[in-house]
Amino acid sequence: MLRNDIRNVAIIAHVDHGKTTLVDAMLRQSHVFRENERVADRVMDSNDLERERGITILSKNTAVLYNGTKINIVDTPGHADFGGEVERILNMVDGVVLLVDAFEGPMPQTKYVLRKALEQHLKPIVVINKIDRPDQRVEEVENEVLELFIELDANDEQLDFPVIYASARAGLARLSMTDTNTDLEPLLRTLVETIPAPEGDMEAPLQIMVTTLDYDEYVGKIAIGRIVRGFVRAGQAVAIMNGDRVRQDKIGRLYTYTGLKRLETNDAHMGDIVAITGFKDINIGETITDPEHPEALPAINIDEPTLAMVFSVNDSPFAGKDGEYITSRHLRARLLKEVQTNVAMRVEETESVDAFKVSGRGELHLSILIETMRREGYELQVGKPTVIMKTINGQLCEPLERLNVDVPQEFMGTVMEGLGPRKAELTSMTELAGYLRMEFIIPARGLIGFRNEFLTQTKGNGVMYHVFHGYAPYKGEIPMRTRGALVAFEAGETTAYGLNNVEERGTLFLGPNEAVYEGMIVGENSRENDMDVNPCKKKHVSNMRASGSDEAIRLTPPRRFTLEEALEWINEDETVEVTPLAIRLRKRILAKQARYKAMKNKK
Repeated sequence: MLRNDIRNVAIIAHVDHGKTTLVDAMLRQSHVFRENERVADRVMDSNDLERERGITILSKNTAVLYNGTKINIVDTPGHADFGGEVERILNMVDGVVLLVDAFEGPMPQTKYVLRKALEQHLKPIVVINKIDRPDQRVEEVENEVLELFIELDANDEQLDFPVIYASARAGLARLSMTDTNTDLEPLLRTLVETIPAPEGDMEAPLQIMVTTLDYDEYVGKIAIGRIVRGFVRAGQAVAIMNGDRVRQDKIGRLYTYTGLKRLETNDAHMGDIVAITGFKDINIGETITDPEHPEALPAINIDEPTLAMVFSVNDSPFAGKDGEYITSRHLRARLLKEVQTNVAMRVEETESVDAFKVSGRGELHLSILIETMRREGYELQVGKPTVIMKTINGQLCEPLERLNVDVPQEFMGTVMEGLGPRKAELTSMTELAGYLRMEFIIPARGLIGFRNEFLTQTKGNGVMYHVFHGYAPYKGEIPMRTRGALVAFEAGETTAYGLNNVEERGTLFLGPNEAVYEGMIVGENSRENDMDVNPCKKKHVSNMRASGSDEAIRLTPPRRFTLEEALEWINEDETVEVTPLAIRLRKRILAKQARYKAMKNKK
């Protein structure tokens, strides 16, 4: 049976190409909001971190009505680090809207998500967004999209995709660049005409694949998924299958989506996207099925993690001053809770009771978790990110990334020079309106710490994106940070006089009147070795005065790190101390003598 009253579609695009803005416009024009109702922009980015960074991290569902047809829309993340989200979401839909910037064209993450969609034989619609940009190049971008489809082995039916020209910000979509309409009606009409209606057996035994989990303080876990066949009622007894294992449970409340709201309903049928409460335990990838005829759906394949960090309890002298949750019990519980909804993440116990190895898809994937935890009141320490090696056919292999770099032409030499020692191989170079777009294959290790260096080299004018490419034999040693750390050798409060002396040695990370402890990193040495310094030194008081010696001390403003920058900067013998109010860099071994001893033993 076909359900012609429903369409299920995912919006996929590269970071910042306008997915969430387009969904906003569709919601407004479908009268989800009342006239004159004040609603924030980017309503789908409900998470604080998503709003601050302008990226979508968690996929979200909404629904709009067009001429009696309900269009379920899923907003997916555009960043490859959240690929685990994307793969699950594509199981819920029958088609995708591929959104491409009218200037930038298809980018690495576009390619990554589109490949996943084409593999699942989903019907694509291409929307070229931001046609009102003064530097738009719509015709070239259209050709680039077609080339991308051919490169990804799209079949004939997928290659026959409709193209819509849109400006999400202005809320308009056109079938031709010469049209003059000022609404999204052509896009909504094309969605209904092009995306296949859900197809399945209404009367067959129930099957729902759980693709997303939500959590509510009052009702516990909420399972979200699409009814593949059959129908479901509130209060119904069901079986939950994980592979061949079957357990009995019961549905509590049943919800469907309308606009941004979940509406409670008594029953739902094949093709509906539903949210279900009341389960004792439910996990992503499990099948909710009929207890009389239990039958599991195929498991969801998720890309393996490529990067690992060690999260441990904060044991610095300042531990417990800022945070509410500081013990290993709190840390373990929070990480295990995260794994339940974040399927691309892994958590393993280590030999130490107070430390856990957390693996994810990239630095951003893991740093978003750390940032979320510190905002929730957790204190922890995080070690240097390390890539996860694999042995394939008896050979040690490492993950590679496909790196795309857009830079003004004058910076090409310095970027190539910076990537050379990091074992990057140039695969293509094209010119775009005064910019050069270079594509490299680079070991994931080579990207750790590169972003800051790249921004410095290009004076902030460069843009870089990377996406997982595959595994290849180990490429050999890659030189990392070439400068040592300036380490405080006593606890106290920094003084302008003390910092003035330290500044002669390198770059400062702190200003005056900040508390420090022994073993804390206060700056970067201008040489390659570490140096112990005293930023708390006070000027010796005497009644002698000399011309010039009492001039006001002028310090260079200190370099302040974001969480990602701190994680990129540290070496293996250093950690980042993360608390709700501070991000500090420190040596793993704080005591000066113990550190020297450990270094001697290592040599």
